[in-house]
Amino acid sequence: MTTQLTDAEKQTLLRLAREAMECGVRRKKLPPLEKASLTPSLLEQGASFVTLTIDGELRGCIGALEAYQPLVDDVREHAIAAALEDPRFRPVAEAELDRISLEVSRLTPPVLLEYADSQDLLAKLRPHVDGVILKSDFRRATFLPQVWEKIPDAEEFLDHLCVKMGARSNLWRDTKLQVYVYQVEEFHEMN
Repeated sequence: MTTQLTDAEKQTLLRLAREAMECGVRRKKLPPLEKASLTPSLLEQGASFVTLTIDGELRGCIGALEAYQPLVDDVREHAIAAALEDPRFRPVAEAELDRISLEVSRLTPPVLLEYADSQDLLAKLRPHVDGVILKSDFRRATFLPQVWEKIPDAEEFLDHLCVKMGARSNLWRDTKLQVYVYQVEEFHEMN
């Protein structure tokens, strides 16, 4: 992520995310992108998460931790996936579309966090700033920085992240996991 997105770029991504979500839910083909009308920032490789909520409650969240396609394509893909493929929820129904609020998070590349032990890990985490990725063998899980709002305690945050990874909640206390951190540029629809 080289520069912050402009307000116009953020609005473009939110509009395209909504369009993609609605096309996905209605089983319609996505219209082609007018690439010539898009800025270089929207066309550069980018990783994003798209979060769907209804009345402030999570309704779906899917994304990529590392960039592998243009940001605009990444946002459209994950808007559809958040609506239809989040395994924690049934697919979004057409009747829900008007109640859904969209949030887009553009991620910085993850950076390995070096730490000595669990206390050092707690000391190095930056609540409300860092998104966290935990890796253990073939398992991995992440929480976006926004999750700190719901789980502000760092120990509880890591406990929940271990469970999300499919491990016991206190694994981070006695096992040296791979820990990566990243930041996000987050923006959402105005209701």
